[in-house]
Order: sequence, then structure tokens, then C-alpha cells
Amino acid sequence: MKKLIAAASFTAILLVSCTPKASTSAATAGTSTSTAEEIAQGKTIFENSCGKCHKLPDPTSHNSVQWVGIMNAMAPKAKLTDEQHKWVYDYIVSVKK
Repeated sequence: MKKLIAAASFTAILLVSCTPKASTSAATAGTSTSTAEEIAQGKTIFENSCGKCHKLPDPTSHNSVQWVGIMNAMAPKAKLTDEQHKWVYDYIVSVKK
């Protein structure tokens, strides 16, 4: 019985942690409402904030839907504001293959 409760608790926590939080400026796949200046800011933030902790991924290595998940996971670690999060996402998806 204890194993069943532990497994159910783990599953519930996993599901809750994987559910995206509602935010008016959270990245939405394929949408970009940032100006050219904001996208340039996004590039700078991407290079400086993301590059502090790890090698920068190639923006064309993932599609816009995949970047939503990556950005939603990494933006809090980089301590990005919602606005910065949007700018970085918009920069990444603006880079063409």
C-alpha cells in the first residue's frame, strides 16, 4: 500500500511539474510580436545569460514548439523576466535555417 501511495504521489508531482504555467507573456509556439529592437535584445540576453552556464545551442536545432518547452524550463533558471523570456524566444525562432 505504501508503494502504491508513493507511486501515485510521484506521478502527481511529475504531472504538476510538467504542466506549463499560465502567463500572458509566456512563449507560444510560432508567435512573435517583438519589435526588431526587442529581438536584438533577446539575442544579447541569449548570448550573455544562457551562455554563462552552458554552451549556446544552435537556434535552428529545434523547432518553435520544442523551444517553448526549453524556454519555459530554462528562463526561471536564468532569472529572466517574462518580457526577457519573450524577447529571447522571439529571437531564437526568428533565426532561419
